[in-house]
Amino acid sequence: MDSDEREIFHYLQTWGANFVSAKEICRRAGSKKRYNEDNDWARGPLMRMSERGVVEGDSQGRFRLKPETKKGGHKWVSPEISKILNESGVEMDGPQGEPAGDEPSEPD
Repeated sequence: MDSDEREIFHYLQTWGANFVSAKEICRRAGSKKRYNEDNDWARGPLMRMSERGVVEGDSQGRFRLKPETKKGGHKWVSPEISKILNESGVEMDGPQGEPAGDEPSEPD
């Protein structure tokens, strides 16, 4: 990531999940001098970042940082909680305490 992309990245971090227009990024991510010299300076870096999957754009030409996807989705459960859940009929799978299926099983 070069310095232009880094400036854009840090600017877009302040906006969270909101889309920001490319013109606004050109105006605010760099300095006034940079904007006065070339008022479309951020378009090239935005396209490179979009190709690499760092940012995503919408149909109106606005950009935002691509949201991070959660991997795994399993939560750790303490052995005591796992024992209580097993006694109530929810079967736990493995040491991580992951539920065995989508629905709880019938109690004995």
